[in-house]
Amino acid sequence: MPLAVVSALVGSLALFIVVFLAAQAWPVLSHLGWADVLGDHAWYPLDGEFGMGGMLLATVLVSLGALLLAAPLGLGSAVFMQFVAPNSARRTLQWVLGLLAGTPSVVFGLWGLTVLVPWLADQHPPGTSLLTAALVLALMILPTVALTAASALQAVPRTLQQASHALGLSLRRHVLSVALPAARAGIVSGLVLALARALGETMAVLMVAGNVAQWPTSVLDPVRVLTANIALEMAYATGTHRAALFASGVVLSAMVLALALLAARSEHGERGARHA
Repeated sequence: MPLAVVSALVGSLALFIVVFLAAQAWPVLSHLGWADVLGDHAWYPLDGEFGMGGMLLATVLVSLGALLLAAPLGLGSAVFMQFVAPNSARRTLQWVLGLLAGTPSVVFGLWGLTVLVPWLADQHPPGTSLLTAALVLALMILPTVALTAASALQAVPRTLQQASHALGLSLRRHVLSVALPAARAGIVSGLVLALARALGETMAVLMVAGNVAQWPTSVLDPVRVLTANIALEMAYATGTHRAALFASGVVLSAMVLALALLAARSEHGERGARHA
């Protein structure tokens, strides 16, 4: 019973936050509507224009780009730790990944600002861009992908590995045909968790993305993501401008909710397949 009460309180708190965001965003939504807010209009608060479509696209592209960069590296690290690495190397890699996972995001942003941005600026000015933000985010979410994938692979029943050995399968064949499919639900959940973190990241992206509220046409364009826009403008926003920033929060919450539903559906499908 106490656990049920705690669960109900947590669920109520999450619902309260969503309702609060929607209530605060209502003035701009009732005045402009979602079509104008998410359409191709520009973001000029002083002129009463609150189109966040370009920032929404930048948010999605930066997050997906980071995931595309981090996923193969993370999965490769997990396979190496689980099937190849000796104990000493496995412990060392786990320690390094744990250190990266616990590093504050502002440190990643500082590294990107002082190392990546000048290097990219030499190739294609100004250096702060969608690509820079994706690279920094990829480094940030890499530990999440690697550690969750390693846990999922470790949870695969040893009987499957024994069966592979009995059939004479090579390590590569076992990993690709047996271990990874068996751990698919855990791996997908880890990828969704990493993507959700990328969507919600603020400080590191704010430092390296360029913070130009525009529609990106190239990975080298400076961009502004929704989280950075909220952090930059909430301190002085009033009226409809403030409501538009809360509407950005509603959009971000909806995206995270969609990811959570996707992860739950994947896990449910995996359980159904096992019982079948």
